[in-house]
Amino acid sequence: MTIRAENLVWKAGKTVIVDDVSLEAEPGRMLGLLGPNGSGKTSLLRILAGLRRAHSGRVTLDGTEIGALARKALARRIAYVEQSATTTADLKVVDVVKLGRIPHRSALSPWTAADEAAVETALASAGMSAKREASWAHLSGGERQRVQIARALAQAPREILLDEPTNHLDVEHQIALLRLVSELKLTSIVALHDLNHAALFCDRLVVMKGGRVVAAGPPEEVLTEDLLREVFNVRAHVEPSRHHGRPHIQYLV
Repeated sequence: MTIRAENLVWKAGKTVIVDDVSLEAEPGRMLGLLGPNGSGKTSLLRILAGLRRAHSGRVTLDGTEIGALARKALARRIAYVEQSATTTADLKVVDVVKLGRIPHRSALSPWTAADEAAVETALASAGMSAKREASWAHLSGGERQRVQIARALAQAPREILLDEPTNHLDVEHQIALLRLVSELKLTSIVALHDLNHAALFCDRLVVMKGGRVVAAGPPEEVLTEDLLREVFNVRAHVEPSRHHGRPHIQYLV
């Protein structure tokens, strides 16, 4: 068992954004979170990461409610990568990635060889080693996203939550990033818009609409033509890919 949500409800004012959502992320597997804009994916991820408190329901980490965990202990377990990150500070790439080591250090502890190794490994995994001395302010949107992935990896988490991590990336780096996440020995929950990417890389899917879970299971069971029409309002043909056997969606116009 790892991250588990039970009957989560979260509201913005009187509007219910997350409505009685339950799910479980399997250890070491990738769970894809799908749904149209406004379906509640980002709010749900923030609740699962402990950044937002649900109005009702609970989130547990290996059976312990995350509200009972100290902030630093939670940060050592879960890394959260938002859609886009901004800062007015003129930091180098390597300094941004070093921020991922904060949960593992005290205010007076010296920088260690283990810290350095974690940062260098994270930079290499995200394909940003060559940019380690570059200024954050001069990076493209896609490069910034890859740096945020590196920061999360430097955190050495056991669970990683990513909100639309392929935003701003070209196709090559979208595939490379999702392959990286799928090959990590981590539990991952990833909100995605590209349904074919979700089918190719995710072990299980949760589909949301209007704040509620409307389907959950393996991609081949979830991504049906009826679901695509009812949830995403698109006509499509779905069949197993002759290249990888996973569902492949062909949109009809």
